[in-house]
Amino acid sequence: MTELPFSATTPTHIAKVGLKARDAEALSAFYRHLLGLAELARSDGAIVLGAGGRELLEIERAPSAKPDDPRSAGLFHTAFLLPTRKDLARWVRHASENRIPVTGASDHLVSEALYLNDPEGNGIEIYADRPKDRWTRSGGDIAMATERLDIDNLLGELDPSTPVWHDAPNATVVGHVHLRVGDPKEAEEWWHSQFGFETMARYGSQAVFLASGGYHHHIGANTWASAGAGMRDPDRAGLAFVEMASSTHAPATLRDPWGTEIRVRSA
Repeated sequence: MTELPFSATTPTHIAKVGLKARDAEALSAFYRHLLGLAELARSDGAIVLGAGGRELLEIERAPSAKPDDPRSAGLFHTAFLLPTRKDLARWVRHASENRIPVTGASDHLVSEALYLNDPEGNGIEIYADRPKDRWTRSGGDIAMATERLDIDNLLGELDPSTPVWHDAPNATVVGHVHLRVGDPKEAEEWWHSQFGFETMARYGSQAVFLASGGYHHHIGANTWASAGAGMRDPDRAGLAFVEMASSTHAPATLRDPWGTEIRVRSA
């Protein structure tokens, strides 16, 4: 059995993300090319993509939806966690050879990450965690930062025998989801009360990071572009739902204070 990253072994963790797409076929093709996700299921209403037989992304067809508004509540990014640092290096080589544009590359101390957007404006993070025993605490919080990613050092993981990127590794998961919210404090209180998540870190008053089981974060919530946002417009493309897998919470469908649908299924 493939060993999953720590993020996916906690009592409650991210199972998959749902996106509402104006062009579901094009978006599905993008994620298959970007990450090598496999198409696992298809219906008249949705295309399901995943890795290792696990569903990670569900793309709902909504051709009449209005474009997402980055100033509203919704998705900041879906973060795809690769099993190893070498896998991340392999993906970086794949992105370079295929001229896949990235918008950022950061060393977060607990992880190394690259950022980009899909064709409909949904944010994406592709990352690998550093070993948990190398994470440190600062003032009670997990020490995280946003520093320049040393790409050359990362690519040093590769050698001539390293296989090229083709399919997403079997143990690829959605490690965390970062949400746009109207008020991080309200989001923090909601995730505390509904899921018992622990606050792992804060970036001032503009962002909070929460998790189950000691992970650095399963949920991020920020107001970098969405301060004061109200209820999400259900007629817009973008985030449709976040699905959590839990061994401690009963299956349910909840909505956060901005109307974002949070589904819970048994782990």
